[in-house]
Amino acid sequence: MIPAWVNGVLKPVEKLEAHQKGLKHKAVSVFVMNRGRVLIQQRAMHKYHTPGLWANTCCTHPEWDEDPADCAIRRLNEELGIKGLYPAHRDQIEYRADVGGGLIEHELVEIFVADAPSDMQIAPNSDEVMATRWVDFYDLSADVARHPARYTPWLQIYLQEHQNAIFGDLVRAG
Repeated sequence: MIPAWVNGVLKPVEKLEAHQKGLKHKAVSVFVMNRGRVLIQQRAMHKYHTPGLWANTCCTHPEWDEDPADCAIRRLNEELGIKGLYPAHRDQIEYRADVGGGLIEHELVEIFVADAPSDMQIAPNSDEVMATRWVDFYDLSADVARHPARYTPWLQIYLQEHQNAIFGDLVRAG
């Protein structure tokens, strides 16, 4: 069950139902950075939407009454085995995107960014992630613009419409 708005009231709703009906729901997205590079993940092939596409470090839906910061820390560990990072809240973004198969992501997303040490250990959960890689922020932005079909709709939206809010210092430095 995820927190979603039904007729203007926040209620617990099954995740698939929220996506089938395009209900606005709460979400969390995390970007882990290291010296201008972004850790991205390729979604597992059995995910019910956007399988095999590259996404930001991790994203999820908080549990009912779960603090978004706690959710970000929990999912870094569950999806990627990352421990000891405490992402900082960067922004809140609302978007709506068709993710295929008749499913709609309409999310009110709390965006978090964390700076990772160079020796950070990553142990991807194969139920969630099929690959990870570090990519230069500017190379990622350029590749998303050139090859959008390789990337999740939300990563495209983040990079095309919200770069300054998420990566402000990095964008201004470039």
